Amino acid sequence: MTEATRICLIRHGQTAWNAATRVQGHLDIGLDATGRAQAERLGRALASEGLQAIYSSDLARAHDTAQAVARHTGLPVVDDARLRERAFGRFEGLTHAEIAQRWPEGTARWHQRDPDFAAPGGESLLQFQARCVPAAAELAARHPGQCIALVAHGGVLDALYRAATGLTPQAPRSWQLANASINRLLWHGTGFVLVGWDDAAHLVGLHDQDDQDALTASAGLPPTDSA
Repeated sequence: MTEATRICLIRHGQTAWNAATRVQGHLDIGLDATGRAQAERLGRALASEGLQAIYSSDLARAHDTAQAVARHTGLPVVDDARLRERAFGRFEGLTHAEIAQRWPEGTARWHQRDPDFAAPGGESLLQFQARCVPAAAELAARHPGQCIALVAHGGVLDALYRAATGLTPQAPRSWQLANASINRLLWHGTGFVLVGWDDAAHLVGLHDQDDQDALTASAGLPPTDSA
């Protein structure tokens, strides 16, 4: 029997567009100051996890979050475009309110989780899941008996939660998709198993002095207490 792969599944740190409820999709938006602090906290939290590989979406918000983990573990980040967020086509760059105003019927189908709906130029839920879930399985299958990190996006986390629990694409979501929290799965060769979800203990007290020192040090600047 194949040994299970332990997976630390992570959504990227916060971006300014997250805070503004602006749809990012495949647009390459970087982390904001809060997101960088979250990523640094995440890296510290995973330093003793025993990771043996870090895989990431190639979009900057995920890649830069993964790089924070890399700094604390000494592992390289391997980018994989299959872990990108769902493509939202014409919706990308707009707020939820703007989308609802321009395309009310499409917005309704999107919010109802119609599995066949795709914004013009984007992916349907079924197309998206068919891209990211097998990709995560393939990456996990490379590391039997080991622990890996997958750094991706809210949509990818949602798809893998459903894969691990047997929920359909249409089922309402009752679980969190928090930035930089740690979510744990197992891959045992034939499917995913949910172990733990939304561990955010490492984010408590965010923006304390240690966070600011770590961020300035990573930018090549002196710590704030000696500036």
